[in-house]
Amino acid sequence: MAGTAAVGERLDLAPVAGIVAARAPFAEGDVIGALQEMQEAYGYLPRETMDELARLSGVPVAKLYGVATFYAQFYLTPHGKHTVRLCRGTACHVRSAPGILAAVEERLGIEDGQTTGDMLFSLETVACLGACALSPVMVVDGKYYGKMTPRRAEGVLELLAREEQG
Repeated sequence: MAGTAAVGERLDLAPVAGIVAARAPFAEGDVIGALQEMQEAYGYLPRETMDELARLSGVPVAKLYGVATFYAQFYLTPHGKHTVRLCRGTACHVRSAPGILAAVEERLGIEDGQTTGDMLFSLETVACLGACALSPVMVVDGKYYGKMTPRRAEGVLELLAREEQG
């Protein structure tokens, strides 16, 4: 994942051109794949990249934003390196998921939908993770952690933070 441009710097749009060229002729069916590749390249979908994709592909920018806002996998603002998802479904809720969320928010210093200032973690709650037998469940970067407790959740986050420090 490439970094984002600093304030005042121009964003390198060459990856967008490559993504479109690889799909020539670009069709509306290519939108999701192109957005996924753009997000991989930039870490999120900056406005400039969406405008460039529309210009090069011929797909209206409104349609691109419609797709990007429909699917939860896409981010229109900078997103942390690690995505922490906590289930708020019924099975998890009755097994103390709210306490786990509170512990994670406290540990990271952010709330649901936010990203830490160091861009290391983004926190999201989801309606269901489809793993009710493991409830309460936390998913970090696609890895499922079942039978969570506040203490175990904090431990997972601390381990990831330590790994980042070297």
